[in-house]
Amino acid sequence: MADLMRTSNPALNANAFQGEGVGVGEAMTLQGTVNKTGMLLICVIATAAWTWNIYTHSQNPSAVLPLLAIGGIGGFIFALVTIFKKTWAPVTAPIYALLEGLLLGGISAIYDVRFHGIAIQAVSLTFGTLAILLLAYRSGLIPVTEKFRLGVVAATGGIAIFYLATIVLGFFGVHFTTINGSGPIGIAFSAFVVVVAALNLVLDFDFIESGVAAGAPKYMEWYAAFGLMVTLIWLYLEILRLLSKLRSRD
Repeated sequence: MADLMRTSNPALNANAFQGEGVGVGEAMTLQGTVNKTGMLLICVIATAAWTWNIYTHSQNPSAVLPLLAIGGIGGFIFALVTIFKKTWAPVTAPIYALLEGLLLGGISAIYDVRFHGIAIQAVSLTFGTLAILLLAYRSGLIPVTEKFRLGVVAATGGIAIFYLATIVLGFFGVHFTTINGSGPIGIAFSAFVVVVAALNLVLDFDFIESGVAAGAPKYMEWYAAFGLMVTLIWLYLEILRLLSKLRSRD
């Protein structure tokens, strides 16, 4: 059962490294994965800065809406391609990061105009959380047991189902205003989602380490970096949402 529930990240799931044994050439390394993650972060920051500047100069959401659509839809498509075609990750992962940057830059700018400084706060908290959890994982303070995996997977799956239901029911005029609002219940829900997203980082660390130990091929460094970026982007957006709820109460 533990092998079936390695991580709830759809990119770094239980079967991600299955059948990816070492062939001809170098094997995946931890340092290589870190380097690839850094490259993807640069891609995200580059396009995010572009859409950020477009919005801050125009102060008009319609100026960035096409870029948001391209980033959101394109990023989703390239995420699926990367998941199903891992050998393409050296090409598709950077494209995914560039597209997600378009989305994140526009969303961040829109939030920041309303709540000045909120974007840098969200970025700081995201990377602070990453550093703290990596340290906790490496020191053994957070043991990745079967129960831990199952709990995080179950919570993540429940959140995904709720978000999907929210989207579908929204078309029929059903809105979860209490949970999505800035009241105590809405803030508590967002805080819970942030914690679950953060704990997914721990599962990602463990799974990447397992891939390195298994001697996965070199291209899996790009794939593993992509999977970690998926979690980081989710965590950032959830922190941004939580901060906006808290700032709305001021």
